[in-house]
Amino acid sequence: MSWEDSVKEWQDYADLDFNLKKELATLAEDKDALKEAFYAPMEFGTAGMRGVMGPGINRMNIYTVRQATEGLANFMDTLDFTDKKRGVAISFDSRYHSQEFALAAAGVLGKHGIPSFVFDSMRPTPELSYTVRELNTYAGIMITASHNPKQYNGYKIYGPDGGQMPPMESDKITEYIRQVTDIFGVEALTQSGLRAKGLMTIIGEDIDLKYLEEVKTVSINHELIQRFGADMKLIYSPLHGTGKVVGGRALENAGFKDYTMVPEQAIADPEFITTPFPNPEFPQTFDLAIELGKKQDADLLIATDPDADRLGAAVRLPNGDYKLLTGNQIAALMLEYILTAHDAAGDLPGNAAAVKSIVSSELATRIAEAHHVEMINVLTGFKYIADQIKHYEENGDHTFMFGFEESYGYLVRPFVRDKDAIQGIVLLAEIAAYYRSKGQTLYDGLQNLFTTYGYHEEKTISKDFPGVDGKEKMAAIMEKVREERPSQFDQYKVLETEDFLAQTKYEADGSTQAIKLPKADVLKFTLDDGTWIAIRPSGTEPKIKFYIGTVGEDEKDALNKIDVFETAINELIK
Repeated sequence: MSWEDSVKEWQDYADLDFNLKKELATLAEDKDALKEAFYAPMEFGTAGMRGVMGPGINRMNIYTVRQATEGLANFMDTLDFTDKKRGVAISFDSRYHSQEFALAAAGVLGKHGIPSFVFDSMRPTPELSYTVRELNTYAGIMITASHNPKQYNGYKIYGPDGGQMPPMESDKITEYIRQVTDIFGVEALTQSGLRAKGLMTIIGEDIDLKYLEEVKTVSINHELIQRFGADMKLIYSPLHGTGKVVGGRALENAGFKDYTMVPEQAIADPEFITTPFPNPEFPQTFDLAIELGKKQDADLLIATDPDADRLGAAVRLPNGDYKLLTGNQIAALMLEYILTAHDAAGDLPGNAAAVKSIVSSELATRIAEAHHVEMINVLTGFKYIADQIKHYEENGDHTFMFGFEESYGYLVRPFVRDKDAIQGIVLLAEIAAYYRSKGQTLYDGLQNLFTTYGYHEEKTISKDFPGVDGKEKMAAIMEKVREERPSQFDQYKVLETEDFLAQTKYEADGSTQAIKLPKADVLKFTLDDGTWIAIRPSGTEPKIKFYIGTVGEDEKDALNKIDVFETAINELIK
């Protein structure tokens, strides 16, 4: 079916949702936008699907949500009866249509006799991961577009261990989704019908209490918190999202009583009215927190994205201003504290391991090595960190201590199998209390790390490729770089090139080694000055990400190198 035929099918569908029908009529006036909405179905990968909301097979709407859920349900129909009846846990964020999509998914599952456990209101992504494990459901569905702007929504599927659905199962589900060709023919039970048949259970505070009880285990030194954390001033912003439900309670349970939520951003607003890009890595999201922090002379400012799986922070400088930390810097502070605290307590396991993505800072590796802890590198995607945790539990060869990705995602305790910003705010507050006990701030703590382990700086550059031909442009760039395989960036020589798609490492002397990680469209270059550069197309958005990690004699030297390599990358791909 051509995209024009698909448009006509939607226009002719008599029962099309009223609002979507109106949007479709408006969209018909812009042929390029219309084509983009209908030229291909939404991609469904191991991270689920994410996109702009609106009419069309390439948009997030109730019909594409039902289609995706029908694929999941058809897959679960192939399971044995016991696994199928374990059901699916469902949560959602504060975005437009999120609850509607969640209930639509429950309705489709119910038509197949699959029970669902649906939250009574918005809850964080990590709590959904926890719920899958706590209720022993076979799967989980999270309706969220994470940190994207208000126009977006998304659909993520979690597997039985609480991690994102493994690739093998995800690929099977994708096959089933593609077999659902009649997007308007997917049947679903109403909410009242689900309740009458006992196929939907509403959950909420009962799960919150259990999850928050587990979050208490993130704290390491309770005496430290009581002495130096109870009156420490904190500012917390949930950025109009799910963190407001449990974030403040988690801080209070840990012993941090003197915190203030940014009032304007503690409103569950799908417009994200104070911050059009509700991403805690963006400085603008901290404007209101900084304003409030200066009034209160706060020690630490914390923000979580709308589904509360990512955490950003700003620390107070000696002059009273605030500096935003990068995801890598937050992770380094967390790892150093975790390992130092357990060393001091004498309970750091001899087989301790930390896990990070291949595009995350090597500062964390230096920290792990100094504590005689192994650092494991995995592909980007927290499911790979979850896979490592599962492997350790089954084989006992390592004890998981910490996992992170540079994109502001961290996991401290594995009762969750995805990045967990609620755990993060508790741990980071404790770290701030630790440095306060030494008459220092978190900023001082970061400088201590640089002095000890070297001045590491990182930068992620995202280049967008929207539109119908975006994928082709991205593929062409990756193919070009693979074919050229640069031998140097600026005046710095490439010592090794790792091609994770070819699963091969190419040394400068011409020798090769096999890479023992799953295939992924990623290239990584290690240079003779210790710099590394990685190139990776996003799995959920039409963009290519370029990562740069440098080490310098001081902060200025490391930052200057970032500028040099950014210029070199632009030359490479132009």
